[in-house]
Amino acid sequence: MIPKKDIAFQELEAYISTFEDKKSSLIIILHKAQEIFGYIPEEVQEFVAEKVGVPVSKVYEVVNFYSFFSMKPKAKYHISVCTGTGCRARGSEKILEFLQKELKIQKIGDLTEDNLFSLNSLGCMGACGLAPVVVIGKDIHGRLKLEDVKVIIEKYRDSNA
Repeated sequence: MIPKKDIAFQELEAYISTFEDKKSSLIIILHKAQEIFGYIPEEVQEFVAEKVGVPVSKVYEVVNFYSFFSMKPKAKYHISVCTGTGCRARGSEKILEFLQKELKIQKIGDLTEDNLFSLNSLGCMGACGLAPVVVIGKDIHGRLKLEDVKVIIEKYRDSNA
């Protein structure tokens, strides 16, 4: 059985081979690489550079210049906790601390070990009437208490079991 990672590199190589002018197609190729791998780590950048015929520094430059490319794995669910004035007054910082402990995330911006969740804090989200607000993926959760947050996180975990 071929390892999943090798299959991903084969898929990317097959995609790259469809381009006649590979150098001018670098951004399109990097989009495909990110689609396949979920992000563009160094190993993938080196592979793309070799197959396209450009220095690794050029690939790195492009990946770092455009904000839609990521060199870090992305979580399935992005959790954003509003830390605007209204949400903070209603306990969003306690929710943020709770989530950090519950998810075993070392620092804000990191991922859980299983890449299921990432945790960020954002300034005012403009939903002050729902304070405190937590957004998970595209779902907005408002007027939360700590016990609500635990139940919500478990629902997301259970849907991925």
